[in-house]
Amino acid sequence: MMRVSLSSWYKSGSPFVWLNAGAVAISLVMVIGLIALIAVRGLGHFWPGSLMEADYRLPGQPERVILGEVVETEKVPTLRLESAGVPVVEAEFMQRDLIKIGNRDLTGGDFVWVLDDFLQDRRYPDALVTVERREWGNFYGRLKAVYEDEQLVASGEQAWPVLQERIERALDIHDQIYQIEKHQIGAINSSMERLRLRERRYQLNGTYTAASEAEIASERAELDAAYRVLEAELSELYVRFNRDHMVGVASDGSEVRISLGNVVRAFRPNAMGLLQKIGFYFAKLWEFVSDDPREANTEGGIFPAIFGTVMMVILMSIIVTPFGVVAAVYLREYASQGPITRAIRIAVNNLAGVPSIVYGVFGLGFFVYFLGSNIDQLFFPEALPAPTFGTPGLMWAAITLALLTLPVVIVATEEGLSRIPSAVREGSLALGATKAETLWRVVLPMASPAMMTGLILAVARAAGEVAPLMLVGVVKLAPSLPLDGNYPFLHLDQKFMHLGFHIYDVGFQSPNVEAARPLVYATALLLVVVIAVLNLSAVAIRNHLREKYKALEV
Repeated sequence: MMRVSLSSWYKSGSPFVWLNAGAVAISLVMVIGLIALIAVRGLGHFWPGSLMEADYRLPGQPERVILGEVVETEKVPTLRLESAGVPVVEAEFMQRDLIKIGNRDLTGGDFVWVLDDFLQDRRYPDALVTVERREWGNFYGRLKAVYEDEQLVASGEQAWPVLQERIERALDIHDQIYQIEKHQIGAINSSMERLRLRERRYQLNGTYTAASEAEIASERAELDAAYRVLEAELSELYVRFNRDHMVGVASDGSEVRISLGNVVRAFRPNAMGLLQKIGFYFAKLWEFVSDDPREANTEGGIFPAIFGTVMMVILMSIIVTPFGVVAAVYLREYASQGPITRAIRIAVNNLAGVPSIVYGVFGLGFFVYFLGSNIDQLFFPEALPAPTFGTPGLMWAAITLALLTLPVVIVATEEGLSRIPSAVREGSLALGATKAETLWRVVLPMASPAMMTGLILAVARAAGEVAPLMLVGVVKLAPSLPLDGNYPFLHLDQKFMHLGFHIYDVGFQSPNVEAARPLVYATALLLVVVIAVLNLSAVAIRNHLREKYKALEV
């Protein structure tokens, strides 16, 4: 009886239902666990950790003071420590701590490993200061005095409010300098370059007359005059910018002079309350998503990488969608369904499995070196031998990824077209519509949800690709965005930053691995968020289209 019931239960398909449900549950747990791990490791980096000061008494070595932030702890076997010549205690494992001690200009490194058992007299004074600098990383120590030029302004405890006031003033001057250098002088340099190219074009065309020479000279004189005005203003700002400095005392008692123009912020983490730490945390998060990177991409923000990723995906979507839809419409609606069409479909499906680096090599060889070089010869001869489109850039990266994701869009769109009943087409033709009108007004609208599905899959794959982009346009650091206020506003020939490549660069090419590790997690989480936002936007459009054509039962 039991055998019969088990047999019937097996034949009913219930085991496979439970098997599939278990597989889905395990997959969800793995995905949620991965995202949670990335979030904890990445977002925890921005919390202001307390500064510890302790005496490190390692047997056989002189005693020294350790001052810094404990960022990681781990257990290590005593045998491993003994083989390294480190005295150990009678235990199978010992705990060691990774402490961020900062002061790279004094010690040569930001981090140090210490054995937890030999840290004595741990203390957390409120007077300990963290100073974030634009160069040389963080400074950890005590504030001694604040100076204006060489004149003492405040010292001791009275120096702290004065320091905050002077840092705010320096940051305001830094913003003014950035505005002038990045935007105003940048606009003048762009105009000067366009003027140079126009002059060169006149010379190549043989139309460089005295009138055109005078016109160009007049425009160049106006630009030079505007530049001299900005240069004088910039010089005055730099004098004020470098006027103030602070003197800090490191853990070994040495004094460090720090220009306030090199300071991003200074804070006392041990003296901060919970609300202050929460406010600091969100300020750091905002800096991470809105500022430019610094310190070899291990500090600051990643806004150029976010912007470059989104811009490239948008351009890729604009390129791949019409080509994919047209190809699918031809294969399904117009091409005769014979051996050649079947061979084309097989080729399209096989293209979806080609490694992405192959597309990158093709993009570099065909788009950049062949197509780009010919475009430069035909349309930008005045800029030669400097390449305009004959070098990796945003446009070639978007086209390469469009080619990479084209099979996905073709297959998804063709599947959508195949699900439309023939009666719908025949009814439209019977009512007097032409084939083109039937396709444009009936078939394509009904297949639009499938097109959006293909676009979603294309975006999901393209946004995370790194290998082909390394060959066709992405760089470690791009000084300016591909979209700005200078003509022609969208610079398709310009190189750009990308979140995926930023993760690779920070994780594997950084000179400061320990400082870069939390930023790898934070950037990976942000890349997941960007892809999710792009996909959810496409999903919302697809759902709207499905509801719109629901009555047609597509």
